[in-house]
Amino acid sequence: MIRSTTSPSAEQVRQGNIRAMARLISQIEREEPAAQVEMAALYPYTGQAHIVGVTGAPGTGKSSLVNELAKELRRREKTVAIVAVDPSSPFTGGALLGDRVRMRDLSGDKGVFIRSMASRGSLGGLARTTAGVIKVLDAAAYHTILIETVGAGQAEVDIASAAHSTIVIEAPGLGDEVQSIKAGILEIADILVVNKADHPNSQRTVKTLEMMLHFGSTRQMVRHHGETMLIDDTAASTNGRDLDWQVKVYQTIATQSQGIPQVIDALEAHQAYLRASGEWQEREKARSRQEIEQLLQAQVLRQLQTRVPVQEREQLIAAVAAREIDPYAAALQLFIHLKQN
Repeated sequence: MIRSTTSPSAEQVRQGNIRAMARLISQIEREEPAAQVEMAALYPYTGQAHIVGVTGAPGTGKSSLVNELAKELRRREKTVAIVAVDPSSPFTGGALLGDRVRMRDLSGDKGVFIRSMASRGSLGGLARTTAGVIKVLDAAAYHTILIETVGAGQAEVDIASAAHSTIVIEAPGLGDEVQSIKAGILEIADILVVNKADHPNSQRTVKTLEMMLHFGSTRQMVRHHGETMLIDDTAASTNGRDLDWQVKVYQTIATQSQGIPQVIDALEAHQAYLRASGEWQEREKARSRQEIEQLLQAQVLRQLQTRVPVQEREQLIAAVAAREIDPYAAALQLFIHLKQN
């Protein structure tokens, strides 16, 4: 493989220089052209970290669990980077970015890097520039990158293709057991965690999830070429192949550090499974495909804003709002204008 020439700044990132990493991440979030140059230099050194997504509804204790997962990984002598995505205000665009407060007991540990990001209106639970931030931390040689999503609910599916392993957290007493099933929880989860297991209704939540896993046991959800597909377990066994990864439910009480080692054991087992089965590379392809598509969409929108006059765009929008033209025809007009210019 031909290595890109590494710039001084990129070399500092590879050496784990915290200031260089923070500076480059800020450039990525601002989408500065200089960041693309640095990322090109760093890209050949990525692909080693285990990327773990942590998602779930608000109130399930995601931040507390991430905090405890990081501490257990450090006890196992693994370096950890945490990317916490917080929701942005739809009115001001601001975000609280409070995860550093919630994870302050990790401060001072040189083996832990924490970065909060604002979603900036992006759907799917992640910020638009999250993928770039992950690459910086990967190139900096962190063993595990924990991504905590916004926690907005059923729309958080981007994490399934952004991470190698996805932890979906449930909590009893939220009245959302059926909602979890509706949200496609079994399709995106590699590991299910029922947090706040000391709650009186925790066993009900566990049994509900295990029941749904049992119902789906004869037809497993797998990813193939970036697409989610169903396979028949019986056919897989007949062909002499091992069954796919079996999703299990783990119980934790994050505020008391209970059940955390078992979740880390499951993560390590899942990582080993991904590498042994070839699924690691399939998920890398899915991540790459999604990122390329997002970058193309962003590039087209930037060109549209640059090449098509604002007045013309506003006239089309007004025409659509007045029902004088349909949205498909308006989009086609803008696309033709873009091609001609």
